[in-house]
Amino acid sequence: MMPPRPPSIGLGLWKIERDRTAGIVAEAIRLGYRHLDSACDYGNEAEAGEGIRRAVAVGHCRRDDLWVTSKLWNTDHEPSRVRAACERSLADLGLDELDLYLVHFPIALEHVPFEERYPPGWVRDPAAAVPRMHPIPVPLADTWGALERLVEAGLVRQIGLCNCPVAVIRDLLARARIQPAALQVEMHPFLVQERLLRFCHEAGIAVTAFSPLGAGSYVPLGMATPADSVLGHPVVTEIAAATGRTPAQVVLRWGIQRGTSVIPKTSRVERLAENLEAVGFTLDDPQMRAISALDQHRRFNDPGVFCERAFGTFFPIID
Repeated sequence: MMPPRPPSIGLGLWKIERDRTAGIVAEAIRLGYRHLDSACDYGNEAEAGEGIRRAVAVGHCRRDDLWVTSKLWNTDHEPSRVRAACERSLADLGLDELDLYLVHFPIALEHVPFEERYPPGWVRDPAAAVPRMHPIPVPLADTWGALERLVEAGLVRQIGLCNCPVAVIRDLLARARIQPAALQVEMHPFLVQERLLRFCHEAGIAVTAFSPLGAGSYVPLGMATPADSVLGHPVVTEIAAATGRTPAQVVLRWGIQRGTSVIPKTSRVERLAENLEAVGFTLDDPQMRAISALDQHRRFNDPGVFCERAFGTFFPIID
């Protein structure tokens, strides 16, 4: 029997301002969202938990109606630290159990005590003359074994990976007692990743696409320009006009029809409803092929690029 899969559309909490997170989460649940994607590194899990509590208190959902994902940060890969990291996310979210817990990156960094800095971030000492990442040698299989023990302890229902290529997943599949249930990766019409998606489907691994609308979240970070947006591409705008939908709905629908879950981020209430409506129509085969043909292998979230620029450390994980 296949394990439960996350709902096809969710709310990504990356880069949602802390003072707005509770309200956005509560409103998203009121509108019908049942899939929330959080992480220690986003720095807003306590506020997300408050939004969940508000929604449950007024009867918009029950806890069991929600799918809540969180992620293990890079500084807690040592097996002895995994449970404490998970328990911190659970406490912040106000939950007894996570539906899915993911290894955020296949990158192990030196531990930063919670009382020193939380979220820990990427560099060991932000006040250093030259702030840098401090990698440590922890095999992913050892970290994975600690995640397996979280499942056995009843703290998480399923475990999975983020930002991992096929070779890393294959190696882990050969070692794991509990197989990865899910993979979360950047995926949009400019980064189609057809072979990775096919591999996961054949291996029974659910795929969640982060940044499913492409460049938008990366423009303010200087990692993309407005010209990189897929939403203004003539192929997308023409399909939007033909279907009577918005370009964002078309791109999200393309992701859903490929068999992935999509987790667009928005801080705008009107966009919450718009994105949710991506489940209400179907693209035909020529439209799906036309969008897939936009592939540029364009990766916006690449540690091999941003770790060196922002954190003084060259650290590629994907060729």
